[in-house]
Amino acid sequence: MIRSVLVANRGEIARRVFRTCRDLGITTVAVHSDADADAPFVGEADVAVRLPGNAPSETYLRGDLVIAAAQQAGADAIHPGYGFLSENADFARAVVEAGLTWIGPTPDSIDAMGSKIRAKELMAKADVPILDVDPATATAADFPLLVKASAGGGGRGMRVVEKAEDLETELGKAAAEAESAFGDATVFVEPYLATARHVEVQVLADTHGTTWVLGDRDCSIQRRHQKVVEEAPAPGLSDATRDVLHTAARNAAEAVGYVGAGTVEFLVDGERAFFLEMNTRLQVEHPVTEEIFGVDLVALQVAVAEGRALEGDAPRPSGHAIEVRLYAEDAADDWAPQTGTVRTFEVPGTAGIRVDSAIESGSVVTHFYDAMIAKVVAFADTREQAIRRLDSALHGTKVHGLTTNVGLLRGVLADDEFVAGRVHTGLLGERIDAWTAPSLTDEQQERLVLAAALAEARTASVTSPVQARIPTAFRNVPSQPRTRSYTVGTAAEPVEATYWSRGRRLVSDVAEVVSAEPGTVVLEVGGVAETYSVSVNDASVDVDGPHGSLSLTVVPTFVDPSDVVAAGSLLAPMPASVVSVGVEQGQQVSKGDVVVVLEAMKMQHTITAPTDGVVAELGVTPGQQVESGAVLAVIEGSTEGDTE
Repeated sequence: MIRSVLVANRGEIARRVFRTCRDLGITTVAVHSDADADAPFVGEADVAVRLPGNAPSETYLRGDLVIAAAQQAGADAIHPGYGFLSENADFARAVVEAGLTWIGPTPDSIDAMGSKIRAKELMAKADVPILDVDPATATAADFPLLVKASAGGGGRGMRVVEKAEDLETELGKAAAEAESAFGDATVFVEPYLATARHVEVQVLADTHGTTWVLGDRDCSIQRRHQKVVEEAPAPGLSDATRDVLHTAARNAAEAVGYVGAGTVEFLVDGERAFFLEMNTRLQVEHPVTEEIFGVDLVALQVAVAEGRALEGDAPRPSGHAIEVRLYAEDAADDWAPQTGTVRTFEVPGTAGIRVDSAIESGSVVTHFYDAMIAKVVAFADTREQAIRRLDSALHGTKVHGLTTNVGLLRGVLADDEFVAGRVHTGLLGERIDAWTAPSLTDEQQERLVLAAALAEARTASVTSPVQARIPTAFRNVPSQPRTRSYTVGTAAEPVEATYWSRGRRLVSDVAEVVSAEPGTVVLEVGGVAETYSVSVNDASVDVDGPHGSLSLTVVPTFVDPSDVVAAGSLLAPMPASVVSVGVEQGQQVSKGDVVVVLEAMKMQHTITAPTDGVVAELGVTPGQQVESGAVLAVIEGSTEGDTE
């Protein structure tokens, strides 16, 4: 019987496993890097052990340190979560050799399926259709190709290559990302089917010869080959195709004597299904399966690890569930990762909504780890009801302090093709402009900004140590109205709100001001009253209204000269680590030349020369940590930076 579990992971999956362990009466142990010392998952564990450092390679990927932490804390089992060491057979063996229970498949199964290259070979012998191509002999007719990491998933080490001349470079970049994320630089290549569907099948097997197939999930809405929206069951599949997928998944699991929870992934092109890989672990998207089958997959993992048998046949599914991944990134700015302190995180606690999150209000999101900060799941009797519930929950979600993809997610849910279930892996790329278009009209944004300015002004009035009884915005001599300026996200141009005092009333041309207090502002437009919730901070104002939300940064009245950067400066778009520097000071460069390669949230970002010029200044070296906005280099003759 397992009595204490160490979760060799972080963030929302650690919290997810801890929740089940508490329900089962099992004590919990967290391991954490220095950057995660104050993270919610650490506080929720019964005890925690520090792994010195920040980078995954020195913390969560150090199996020896994780096992030592389990022994130190008295844990008798280790749950790997997903990512990091979850599909590392050597780590699984080391756990068992240390006398601990491994809550996962056997090391031999991980070896067999953990390497996507070996897994394809096994499936080919079992006559399961696969996609394959040899990069050494690929011709122009084989392109586009997809480069993938053999040892991991989540989109790291995965790149689409359109032209033969780019293959060698992209293979190198993919290998570097794979090494950083999984400790294994092995990559392989397969044909890229741009409009196929990504469908996966959940399996669960015990040590007594029973294998359950727990339905299928569609994961076709992806950005940079990382999943964004997942749902179960997969919509629009014919009964024949569904039978093929379920049978192939069962055969794949039984072919390697699989034990525990796992997922077999396929590309579905019309009625054809091609084996992609088997993930020998719990998937990020497992909640949608849990919701429609009424099971706790983590509890079942624990039961299987304890040697118990799965009882009877697999349960039958009911209803529909959809999950969206909330990422700390700017979808409209080439998916730029976002970091910082989350001032507010709230998701409406309505019926049929489940939230698995890595953060809470006050959490700090760093550049060291994945950009996913939460998952929001809706369950309902029908797919249409699930879509409506999920969109309503996202509409009411408050995330202030950093930019997220919530607008993109609502764009997906409102799209006619998605609503009709006509999805494929290229759909996000086709719809990206529409899905990232501003969700607020100019008039709606003006009212949000006005509410921010009025609340800020009232806050200043009521907290003033002197003259607190003077009306807000009062002027002794009639003069011009007051104007407050803010920036929204990374927009270069500020937005402004103008208002003035008429006696003790505040007035604006934008809307009628019904009332204005530090935390709440009520405006009226066309006879309709709108209430805005406002949080005023030292250098920012967060506003939530009936049409959406804004996080505004206050534009100071006076600018410190030291904050002005030289023309031609290339700035870090996010906090990151410097992977490599491609130039030297004084070097002549051409437009498009690689200047610096950064790594943030497990993804690499290339900073290039925006124009021909000379490297006048070079302020970074490989291995250095840089903050957002830091000057990386200065190109004389250049007027702006560029990233790709």
